[in-house]
Amino acid sequence: MNSDLVVGIHAMVFLHHKKGTISSESLADNICTNPARVRRVMAKLKKAGIIETREGRTDGGYYCKENKVTLGDIGKALEVNFSDFSWHSGDSEKSCLISSGMAGYMDNLRNEINKKCMDYLESIMIEDVEKNLLNK
Repeated sequence: MNSDLVVGIHAMVFLHHKKGTISSESLADNICTNPARVRRVMAKLKKAGIIETREGRTDGGYYCKENKVTLGDIGKALEVNFSDFSWHSGDSEKSCLISSGMAGYMDNLRNEINKKCMDYLESIMIEDVEKNLLNK
């Protein structure tokens, strides 16, 4: 997993909270990162249909297209993998069942970890995160 998910969730919670159009500069200031990074993440969210953009110097920026967004929606839009490894131990050509089967087992394990993490994120709405933060 990379930090794009963190940027995406933070941006979406802030947009939901402000209920208006927010510039990449304002989002970057609130997230404590740079505007170019915000724009890169937000472009993926826009492509997925999660947010919209409005052009203009004074009123341009990003806004939420809909309120019922889950953290899973953001994760899918950003193509997040929670577990990712490319190296495999063992050798599928060996006669040892451990050596020949380990790569396939680890691929299945990685896929299951990613699925369970995404399923969990699907259960959390942006508004849940906002409520959690505001109730502290």
